[in-house]
Amino acid sequence: MSFPNFKNKHKKDSLITPEESLLYLKKTKRLPKFSSPHGMIFCYSSSLLDYILKNQRIKLVVIPGVHANIYLLKGTSYKIGIAKIAGRGAPVTATVMEEFIALGVKKFLIIGDAGSLQRRLKVNKVVICEKAIRDEGTSHHYLQPSKYAYATKTMINKAVHVLKKHGFEYEVGASWTIDAPYRETLSEVKKFQKEGVLTVEMEAAAVFAVAKYRKVSAGALFTISDYLGELEWEPKFHLSKRSLEKLFLAAREILLT
Repeated sequence: MSFPNFKNKHKKDSLITPEESLLYLKKTKRLPKFSSPHGMIFCYSSSLLDYILKNQRIKLVVIPGVHANIYLLKGTSYKIGIAKIAGRGAPVTATVMEEFIALGVKKFLIIGDAGSLQRRLKVNKVVICEKAIRDEGTSHHYLQPSKYAYATKTMINKAVHVLKKHGFEYEVGASWTIDAPYRETLSEVKKFQKEGVLTVEMEAAAVFAVAKYRKVSAGALFTISDYLGELEWEPKFHLSKRSLEKLFLAAREILLT
């Protein structure tokens, strides 16, 4: 049996659309009036959001019924917004992304932690994700079966330019997106290591798939927060805070270029 269970589902129209959800909010007077940003940064870290709120002038837009609030950055003339995702993983991220696309957002960029699959990748090194293994469920409801979902090429090029300009130590490569972190197995890690996959995380494949389906741009930047490269787990999340803060500033610049 293939997944999804309904063959060629990606070719079929949706029964419920995000536009209809927003129309319902408008009819029930729960959709505030605001100008949608051009670009959106997906943030999963509470400490990173605290840093942004302390160091950036923001305008908070609360939309009841939408799965993330929007923090618009005044320093970008409100062209860039931050979405603090309530939880982690592909399903909630894709849902939020769909809702913001319906609101008019055209560019999306993940910044977050990822586990290293390669011994050479040290804590705080940055990875520009160019493609992601689709080992989660969400992306398969958007695109035909394939091993990878791909970041938007222009987003990759802009990320390379900005990170190089600011002296980041980075690599460009593949990630493994899985929505069952406690089912990452030794056999899988060894296999993907040999294939040269750099990181493991929970969202990139879905974000890239939604972007392609909806014809918007998407990218992902990760900082190394833990290791699987030695074939046992070594968490270092407490050391990645400063790297995420620097990555946020780069992400803002990438979306403005």
